[in-house]
Amino acid sequence: MPNDHAQLRGTFVFEVRAHVEEPLVVGDSVHGLRRIVPIVGGTVAGPKLNGKVLAGGADWQFVRPDGTLSAEAKYTLESDDGVLIMVTNRGLRRGPPDVIERLTRGEPVDPAEYYFRTVPEFEAPRDSRYAFLHHSIFVGIAERRPAMAIIRFYEVL
Repeated sequence: MPNDHAQLRGTFVFEVRAHVEEPLVVGDSVHGLRRIVPIVGGTVAGPKLNGKVLAGGADWQFVRPDGTLSAEAKYTLESDDGVLIMVTNRGLRRGPPDVIERLTRGEPVDPAEYYFRTVPEFEAPRDSRYAFLHHSIFVGIAERRPAMAIIRFYEVL
């Protein structure tokens, strides 16, 4: 059994509510079913960052042959004090086929019915109050809603 100091712990940093459009379906590729989901805005709220999600990002996804969704989203946040923060967020989503079908149809699904985790990389100005984003590992717990993705970001301690 690991010592207490070796236990994985985290602290909530902020939540992103990204508004998205209908996926652009590229089709079957060498990786699986390829889709691009445009990110058109949203909000950021939490104890360490508040602001908005800027339009112009996207989530490049493919559904692997085993049914797991692999995603890589790139988008920009703007803090309430005007600082731009670039985000590259990679993740996996999986669940029972009937649950994934409901998500794909745009139906609301309880996030407890599927697994959706991400690992973000942030890029903020080095001299900003958000430079702390460069110095830790973060994990996102994500949920898909109709026309929205919600990601709660935690700093791994």
